[in-house]
Amino acid sequence: MNIFVKISQMPKENRPRERLMHKGSEALSNAELLALIFEKGTKNNNVIDMSNELIKKYGIEKLSELSLNELMQIKGIKTAKACQLVALFELSRRCITTKKKVYSISSAKDVYELVKEKYSTYAQEVFSAIYLNTKNKVLKEEIITKGILDASPVHPREVFRGAIKEGAKSIIIIHNHPSGDPSPSKDDIEVTECLMNASEIINIPLLDHVIIGKDSYWSYAENN
Repeated sequence: MNIFVKISQMPKENRPRERLMHKGSEALSNAELLALIFEKGTKNNNVIDMSNELIKKYGIEKLSELSLNELMQIKGIKTAKACQLVALFELSRRCITTKKKVYSISSAKDVYELVKEKYSTYAQEVFSAIYLNTKNKVLKEEIITKGILDASPVHPREVFRGAIKEGAKSIIIIHNHPSGDPSPSKDDIEVTECLMNASEIINIPLLDHVIIGKDSYWSYAENN
């Protein structure tokens, strides 16, 4: 039988916040780091025990893939905590991209190297656009849609609205295949050709459509 011990009842040197302050974040376990995000546990579990149970059940990687609604179905996680987790993992993904320091795109491989780590964390299909200036330097990467399971509907106005706003001279579109296989579907090709036609009308060239798989990519420009 587990004995419920509140964090306030623990010796100060064993509490996550005090351990971080005195020993640094590297000294903390995954459960302790998660506990600092949650701050409070449940009626029957302190925040560290709750965090340990979540990590044991899902693992950090799977936990980072859960949607807001999925997180809110977990006992002890309500709206505020779910939002904190989603925000934390999204910030982590953005930090990964920033650390890459890829500012100029000259090939589909550059695109893949820029986004592969972030996109590998998505359980859903995510459709994005990279806006480029005249020297193919990245102005911005923006998510256009997040799909349900493996379907992500896209309309040209959603894609090119951001390009116009950013003053982009060209654009590259990206999406992932959660299955891990980057091979394009018939719908992928049709969407690409639709966006190609729209790009000619708007006069913002669509340079490529890169599909991100588990360990590889597919490029419309390289295959056409």
